Amino acid sequence: MAIEQIKVGDELTISKDILQDNITKLKELFPELITENKIDFEAFKQVFGDEIETEEEYYRFTWAGKAKARREAHKPSTGTLRPAKEESVNWDTTENLYIEGDNLEVLKLLQKSYNNKVKMIYIDPPYNTGKDFVYKDNYKDNLKNYQQITGQIDDEGNKLTTNSESEGRYHSNWLNMMYPRLKLARNILKDDGVIFISIDDNENDNLRKICDEIFGESNFEAQIAWRRRHNQPNDKTKMIAKVSENILVYAKSSEVLKREKTYYGLPLSQSRIADYTNPDNDPRGGWTSNPWKAAIGRGGSSYALTTINGTVYNEVWYGNAESFEEHKVQGRVHWTDNGSGYPRIKVYLDEAVKSGQAAINFFTHDKFGHNQEGSAELQRLMNREGLFDNPKPMRLLKSLIKLATLQDDDIILDFFSGSAGLAQAVFELNEKEDTKRKLILVQLPENLDMSLNTADSTSRKTIENAIKFLDEIKKPHLLSELGKERIRRAGKKITNENPEKGKILDLGFKVFKLDSSNIKGWDGNPDNLEQSLFDSQDNIKTDRTEEDVLFEILLKYGLDLTLPIEEKMIEGKKVFNVGYGALFICLADGITNKVAEGIGTLKQEINPESCRVIFKDSGLTDVEKTNAVQTLKRFGIHEIKSI
Repeated sequence: MAIEQIKVGDELTISKDILQDNITKLKELFPELITENKIDFEAFKQVFGDEIETEEEYYRFTWAGKAKARREAHKPSTGTLRPAKEESVNWDTTENLYIEGDNLEVLKLLQKSYNNKVKMIYIDPPYNTGKDFVYKDNYKDNLKNYQQITGQIDDEGNKLTTNSESEGRYHSNWLNMMYPRLKLARNILKDDGVIFISIDDNENDNLRKICDEIFGESNFEAQIAWRRRHNQPNDKTKMIAKVSENILVYAKSSEVLKREKTYYGLPLSQSRIADYTNPDNDPRGGWTSNPWKAAIGRGGSSYALTTINGTVYNEVWYGNAESFEEHKVQGRVHWTDNGSGYPRIKVYLDEAVKSGQAAINFFTHDKFGHNQEGSAELQRLMNREGLFDNPKPMRLLKSLIKLATLQDDDIILDFFSGSAGLAQAVFELNEKEDTKRKLILVQLPENLDMSLNTADSTSRKTIENAIKFLDEIKKPHLLSELGKERIRRAGKKITNENPEKGKILDLGFKVFKLDSSNIKGWDGNPDNLEQSLFDSQDNIKTDRTEEDVLFEILLKYGLDLTLPIEEKMIEGKKVFNVGYGALFICLADGITNKVAEGIGTLKQEINPESCRVIFKDSGLTDVEKTNAVQTLKRFGIHEIKSI
């Protein structure tokens, strides 16, 4: 039996096909709607009947380009993420990712590996003030578009510029950028996941409308007003000076979030802690109490209770009689009026500290920081002033992280990472709380030299500072280089100040860079989709390494990019052992059956639950392919493919 060769169009040559995935789910629920893998719309109308909106006028939100933006979110990517070990920190051990590339394509590529795995997303996207870098997506060939954008020229060689109000589709351009990215982001969120989006007044209403559509109005959690300025502006050109901006908060499922209670409160304020006293010398320490008698219209159970002084109350209570007895056994019942009044239930200080204090939708600058504070923090870390305009302060970012994440293995994503402040916030929180939150940051490697040409006077000064700083540290003039340097310095700061913590914390990051596929024929050029996998004897591009191909296979298989990878030499050929035997990959030339024998022996030693093997197709002769298949099957390995 021959090895199955992965060819163009195979699901392992592209990112997750979300449209086909949804059609499959629809087929499972309503098989009568699918004909030859297409939706029979007439049957759809018959099945759903009155649930279909047919009137010409109805409530909806639309703009120029929305249909294309919606379709784009479902279109797979043929690209890949190439590892950059030399730019990474603690490559072999870290579980944090820093990805350079267009976040639209990157989000597509992450769909298989990180679907339903991210607990929290925070993004601080361009606010569309007329000065932001908001490029127009080329929905025909996004990878080519990305390569042009990183040079900031279009097909005709024209420089890409800001999205000014003179644009005929000023709001539409911004919405077309945001819509497919948020659609893809929702897929990556866990069912109890939360997204926070910073925005100002320019696009707040439009952003909320598309979030209502993508996440559902019922999953809107809050619109937080954050006072970002600590001083009182005296701008007489405006009737009302702006000192705040907004943070929209949506859950993937508010129902699941509240049921699972996988969110946290903010740290208790000193005034709140003072409410916890211990007048009865309770051995469990300070406490406050909540009423057991239900407010009108809010109770659940009606029954009679007898106080310790014999008074009988026949009322409606918050809980049933069994739960009240449990509170009595636990010593939690506090009887008011010296034992004659209504009972209250104790809540202890240690419990309150652990669960935190509920947040409100107004964040003051004195508790959550302000822009000037964020700038000062960045200046101290980088030892340089004015590298970014208005970076978010640590107190704000840490508060959002604490609100949304509860478990050690929670993953946090930022696909507009900018100055990478979120990484510093996660590192510092992990140090303080002995937690192990993980990071995925995505940033477009914007060319600062080109950005300088279109910048206004304020932004120009910042960009010039950034370019000078990058020259001093001998890095390319890319926005992403500033982000990576901030993460490096944030990790070093913790290690220098607390060496013991520095040894055990994950203060590293793996760098990956968006690029076209490493495999000839997998590029997805619309004009060559029927091209054979082979246009030469070796189908791997000459400028790509085995590690490049390795991580493309991980992405397309839907495996975590931070899985442990061990390199083994078997019969003089390099074999990658991924995830403790879950996958073996050999991309060498001249592979013999002895290599297959060695892989099988290694598999027996490790004894994984499941095992797959991938070879380079041109690395084996037809005879060796046949022999390798039979050998691997003897060791219980049945999924064997080649590229």
